[in-house]
Amino acid sequence: MAEKGEKRVALVLGAVKGIGKAIGLALARKGIRTALTWFDWEDSAESMARDFAETGVDHQIIRIDLRNREEIAPLVEQVIRRFGRLDILINNIERGGMPVVHGAYTSDQWDLEVATTLTAKRWVFDAAFPHLKRSGAGTVINISSIAGIVGRSGPCSFLFNEGYASLNRGISLLTETWARIGAPEVRVNELMLGVVDTRHGAGTRGWGLLSDEVKQGLLDHTLLRRTGTVEDVVNACLFLIDGAPFMTGSVIRLDGGYVLGGDKVHPLPPGVE
Repeated sequence: MAEKGEKRVALVLGAVKGIGKAIGLALARKGIRTALTWFDWEDSAESMARDFAETGVDHQIIRIDLRNREEIAPLVEQVIRRFGRLDILINNIERGGMPVVHGAYTSDQWDLEVATTLTAKRWVFDAAFPHLKRSGAGTVINISSIAGIVGRSGPCSFLFNEGYASLNRGISLLTETWARIGAPEVRVNELMLGVVDTRHGAGTRGWGLLSDEVKQGLLDHTLLRRTGTVEDVVNACLFLIDGAPFMTGSVIRLDGGYVLGGDKVHPLPPGVE
């Protein structure tokens, strides 16, 4: 339900479907006005427009290729002209070519991942930062992946390539730097995802290509024995936006315990004394 008196504005990148769309809709249902970007997945654009219209909350849908740096400052200016302010940035743009889908890197795939997963995030933040600072209580959430910790290893080696992993480690460094320069007016935090529906999990082409044995291996490596849901991600984002006013420069690892799951705690031995 929209909250009375809500004046904030959010810019949500990659909102045409999946995680980005769900976050955008959750914000709209709170009464937060939203600017929502998309570029590809054209077959999902119509349902995107319909679902946001049904919220009854003012919003703007913008098609933009965020790999083109010269388009980014005009994007933010367009949002300011429409809404007059910017309070929240959901930095949800990435391309991670799954090895199970793409195999070994080509130079084009490498360049695509760098341009979206890291470079676009950086320049969107750069353009949005003065407006977030002006709001006095700005919030940035950088969406990243546990690939930045585990790399191309274990069961996730079917899903994470080493370039994608390197870029996600870079996002953590950006998060810390931006938190320093943003404080105290802007909080910057990172939501690091494990295997989640529509993001490496169910609803992706790569998940459908995995054998049952590999899928079970992923679950066995995850302490909670399941993959994440879009709702898990939305709830974590809402917490970072409104439930964590004393948190900045931090990382929430939303992975069901995958990073910890490879090692077991053995019973204590009886000892010798």
